Amino acid sequence: MAARYNLHQRITLILQLILLAEVSYALWSGLWLTAIVSCGIIIITLSPMFLRKVFDVYIPPEFALMTIAFVFASLFLGEVHGYYQKFWWWDIALHSSSGVLLGIIGFLLVYVLNETENIGIQMKAGFVAFFAFLFALGFGAVWEIFEFFMDQVFGMNMQKPMFDDPSGLTDTMWDLIVDALGAAVISILGYGYLKTAQKQSFLERWIQSFIDKNPRLFKK
Repeated sequence: MAARYNLHQRITLILQLILLAEVSYALWSGLWLTAIVSCGIIIITLSPMFLRKVFDVYIPPEFALMTIAFVFASLFLGEVHGYYQKFWWWDIALHSSSGVLLGIIGFLLVYVLNETENIGIQMKAGFVAFFAFLFALGFGAVWEIFEFFMDQVFGMNMQKPMFDDPSGLTDTMWDLIVDALGAAVISILGYGYLKTAQKQSFLERWIQSFIDKNPRLFKK
């Protein structure tokens, strides 16, 4: 466990050093927007440590690294370095990943509420899994609205219009579809965990790790 945690820390540190180098280069070259975006990404990568220090909430290192890697790939590589234009599959891969990440967050959120005595609610496994699915899909829809707003107001190209559909509608629909697929995977795994409570997949291991490291959230 300690060796795996140290590995995740090292990978996170490498990503942060790359971002710091990008900030230095952007400031030297007068690329202020790039510098601001890169600084914002660095702040996001520090969020697991912030949650642990301020709110005493432990985030499993696997999930923390996956989140940081997603932000790095989507904002730094995707938007700053144009990977969305260089690789046609980049957008699809990241939206699938976002569905998985948001599904996990939604599942853990309602699972904590379900297991905390002072909340006083008890939800069936099917509802918890369904909530995780809708949580992820809802955030995916909000993100698409954000992309549309940025394109319309600031003239950006976040929707990535295709040649056969310059309006960006096709891109939006495919993004929502892969969001839904990623969320569905987590919902199915989460439902299986609640019904069997067996550690058979990465989600079960992360859930159990989150429970073991945050016992005060699950006091009954």
